[in-house]
Amino acid sequence: MKKISPVIYNLLSKKGKEIFLPKNAVLSQAQEAKGTKINATIGEATEDNGTPMRLPSIAKNILLSPQNVFPYAPAFGKPQLREIWQKKIYQKNPSLSAKISLPVVTSGITHSLSTVGYLFVNPGDQIILTDKYWDNYSLTFETLFGATLATFNTFKAGGFDTESFKEKLEQRHGKKIVLLNFPNNPTGYTPTNEEVKRIVDILKIQAQKGDKILVICDDAYFGLVYKKDIYKESIFAPLANLHKNILAIKLDGATKEYYAWGLRVGFVTYASKGTTEKTCQSLEDKTAAVVRAILSNASHLSQSLLLEALTSPTYKSEKKKCYQLLKVRFDRVEEVLKDKKYSEFFSPLPHNSGYFMCIQLKQGLDAQKLRRKLLKNYSTGVIATQNLLRLAFSSVPEKQIKQLFENIYQVCKKEART
Repeated sequence: MKKISPVIYNLLSKKGKEIFLPKNAVLSQAQEAKGTKINATIGEATEDNGTPMRLPSIAKNILLSPQNVFPYAPAFGKPQLREIWQKKIYQKNPSLSAKISLPVVTSGITHSLSTVGYLFVNPGDQIILTDKYWDNYSLTFETLFGATLATFNTFKAGGFDTESFKEKLEQRHGKKIVLLNFPNNPTGYTPTNEEVKRIVDILKIQAQKGDKILVICDDAYFGLVYKKDIYKESIFAPLANLHKNILAIKLDGATKEYYAWGLRVGFVTYASKGTTEKTCQSLEDKTAAVVRAILSNASHLSQSLLLEALTSPTYKSEKKKCYQLLKVRFDRVEEVLKDKKYSEFFSPLPHNSGYFMCIQLKQGLDAQKLRRKLLKNYSTGVIATQNLLRLAFSSVPEKQIKQLFENIYQVCKKEART
């Protein structure tokens, strides 16, 4: 990697530089023996007819062929699934024309984040991200890898605070790690077309100054955009061929985008200006090595189920139906929030996409206290974070959305009187 791409090599962590897939290990020897008449290589049990040994009590509940369920999947992931996912990335991001790596399969986006952390994050590194962020980032990057989260202001004047982002990016020179999560968890915000252009320009200017920048694009909620003039593609697309000093990593998967939370199928995909086949292969090998070392491989059954969905003639209409239901709930949230009485105690943060939206409580109201009272007195569950309340309209039927806000209003009203 050092000779192939010095920039990417220097972005790698100490562990990332060291890890590799052994060429003569068990997996490679087993691959060489595939198709032999007598195969005593792989640690799987087979029936006398060569099919995977299996318990009927498990197999009877699965319609897929045993070969697509019970054997180990490759550490890289099922080849056909990787190829189809790569094609889908291009299809869903029409402006993307740059070469990208073949996605490596992980066990969900949280596992993707940990894999990227292993490869690129050293103790003491800073992760630059919005001050409204998913709390698992702290657990992953700070607790596991010893990094620090360096936040910038998420919003200004009802939109994304690109100036705060610029100021944060300019503070230090050298290696930088930026984490962009759109649609954002917890706020449910995706930047506008103009805001994305500004974000990309800021990154390019810093790269031109000599900074080596890793941009992690957490696309967990990709495609769930409900308003006009909001950026519809992944920000990975304009970053993929932006500058040789920028390595973009796309983290996505079936979890939210295909409504398959428990299947735990995620993907890690790389791109950088001037990326070669050798660069891609080296990054894929290192990523698969981390998966192999920590997990062995992602669930074969889950990968096969996703592959079945992606090749189904009805999956697009099924996915559209789910999107439309979420859009109806989002629109209902917007309609309910038109009632000006709510502004006495809280106001919505900018939101236009994803599963969530947040309300900012007025000064003097405590989010955790309100959350507990909503549970106890109104049988209503919300998430309290940074003195905000995060509301997952994704899991609230349309007919209950007004009641959700009414319950919050009433508990705020009672709390303000005490």
